[in-house]
Amino acid sequence: MFIAMNRFKVNAGKEATFEEMWRGRETYLDQVTGFVSFQLLRNWLSDAGNGTEYISHSTWRSREDFEKWRDSDSFSRGHAQGSVQGILAGHPEVSL
Repeated sequence: MFIAMNRFKVNAGKEATFEEMWRGRETYLDQVTGFVSFQLLRNWLSDAGNGTEYISHSTWRSREDFEKWRDSDSFSRGHAQGSVQGILAGHPEVSL
């Protein structure tokens, strides 16, 4: 198993918009070999009025499967949906 995580700092007051964006987007992950599961987690301890941290957590059969997806057209299409301008307080932080 291989786990990839992204940490997102969401501007205060934009949490509902961010969550709705994630719920409504097309991920194309169901078409990808080696994909196991995905969760979006909210760090409630970070919710101190100046923004909230979210962590996306995807599980893969192997790192190779994850890297094939990351280099695929499905990845590009899934990450080209909608704008996060004004929602995120910076670039996501990736952990592999």
